[in-house]
Amino acid sequence: MGTPDRTPYLQYSAAQRRPGDFAKATVQFFADNANINAVHPFNETGNGAGYHDAVLAPLQAAFDGLYRRDGIVMAGSFENGEWISATGYYVGHFAHDWLGIRATGRLAYLRFGEFHRMQDGQAVESYIYLDIPELMIACGQWPIATGPGLERGYTGLIHGPATQDGVMTGTQDPAAAEKSHQIVSDMLLKLATEDEAWRPYWDENMMWYGPGAFGSFIGVEHFASFQIPFEATFEGWSGGSKGNGMTRHFTRYGDGNYTCSGGWPSLTGVNVKPFLEQAASGERVFMRVCDWWRREDDLLVENWVFVDVPHVLLQLGFDVFAEGKKRA
Repeated sequence: MGTPDRTPYLQYSAAQRRPGDFAKATVQFFADNANINAVHPFNETGNGAGYHDAVLAPLQAAFDGLYRRDGIVMAGSFENGEWISATGYYVGHFAHDWLGIRATGRLAYLRFGEFHRMQDGQAVESYIYLDIPELMIACGQWPIATGPGLERGYTGLIHGPATQDGVMTGTQDPAAAEKSHQIVSDMLLKLATEDEAWRPYWDENMMWYGPGAFGSFIGVEHFASFQIPFEATFEGWSGGSKGNGMTRHFTRYGDGNYTCSGGWPSLTGVNVKPFLEQAASGERVFMRVCDWWRREDDLLVENWVFVDVPHVLLQLGFDVFAEGKKRA
């Protein structure tokens, strides 16, 4: 199976590059029977019209001048399906409350990541990640303080690729794509190993752009200071490509020097230590996760990560949005 035509997605994205009516382009891009999944509290939104009404229209109502900017756009195939993915930011003037988050009256950024399985030029299956915690933290309204448990890294505006070549509008070298995919696939199998066998796959000065509630880190050692305790917080932490029978990647493919993957859910483990100031529940937790990686030669140098943190916390009995409204 070849690489899907990127044109429908590029047209959909371009229609949101300036403020305006997003509805027409959204309905055109998604098939009538599309199954669109978005992060909590949206979850299943239906087809393009449902996604527009549940997510995009309220965003436009809350953020004056809302537009989007892509940092990565890539395409490829996985398990006989053709996929397009992208990540970047929605940008606007936060003028009206959204999801109980109080408007700041200032410029605001909302990071997005999305994956679309394409058929006949339309998206039929989609997964939409929004880093709502990053926005809440920027607005001073994240209802969880930084505690003595997992140390949070830098939280703020995250840049696109240092090489500024992430928006791939045409077909890339298939050999490069396969190399990118293989390096990431091999690295993922080495996560959660006692000897930290994932380390040789990374540049010493790698950048890990984590979700807002976790933060971002530069350098293997600083990343390890987060990743190793994070894995230990969930007994049997596993997922993605490891085949635990409970989670899977809905897609994983390479395109040029980039690789992406996503799972809904992707990771699982039994919560045995406090997590984001919540007491250990002793219960199994499932995490919706996605990644984009950029490599240089044989090493990974940048990694953009989303975790649906509000969905994870809900499983631990903490409703981020309800708590935020209480403190409003």
